[in-house]
Amino acid sequence: MESKKSLIVAIDGYSSCGKSTIAKDLAKELGYAFIDSGAMYRAVSYYFIENDIKATSKPENLNEILKGIHIHFANVDGINTIFLNDKALTSEIRSKAVSSIVSEVAAMSEVRAKLVALQQSYGATGGLVMDGRDIGTVVFPDADLKFFVTADIDVRSQRRFDEVKNTVNAITLDQVKENLSHRDHIDSTREDSPLTQAPDATIIDTTHHTRESQVEEVKTYVAKLLKGN
Repeated sequence: MESKKSLIVAIDGYSSCGKSTIAKDLAKELGYAFIDSGAMYRAVSYYFIENDIKATSKPENLNEILKGIHIHFANVDGINTIFLNDKALTSEIRSKAVSSIVSEVAAMSEVRAKLVALQQSYGATGGLVMDGRDIGTVVFPDADLKFFVTADIDVRSQRRFDEVKNTVNAITLDQVKENLSHRDHIDSTREDSPLTQAPDATIIDTTHHTRESQVEEVKTYVAKLLKGN
């Protein structure tokens, strides 16, 4: 697929619905940059854990804490890798401990303000696919294309369980489902930038999609827009 215009594509949705897979594959197809905004909130959560900062309530010195957090992305052996204070993070941010607090950390307005500003800087020149929970509503409300990805909770739970069962010790499918439901609730009801479908976003239900078919569906909308341009 040839991109004649540097588009910004915003992909929002629930955990384990396939939005990151769609975003990565679409970015590769278009030759665009890909940013996993969720990884950024996970990196902050990892920092909280490593520095014994409680996430159950907002720390009084949160702004000072955030000054010590520096995040960037870089290509490492062909993989878009997130760095926290110059340390590459991979499986560390997908741990059970990080997953258990990431929604609480992401609900903190100061954290969101810092990361949203950074996310917006990535889109300054276009040519970007970004996935998350508030990309089409807050980060890039004027994105060229917006998608809202969803899937049945049981399907999402199985997908996440299959993804982490070999790396997270003694985790069960029920625990994964409970964690996803907990995160869905916090993400959808938080006061600052809740997870919600943008009015002009196209819904993609991946419940019965394969990886290939869900990407193909999104590509049809991108191709239509590019053809019009």
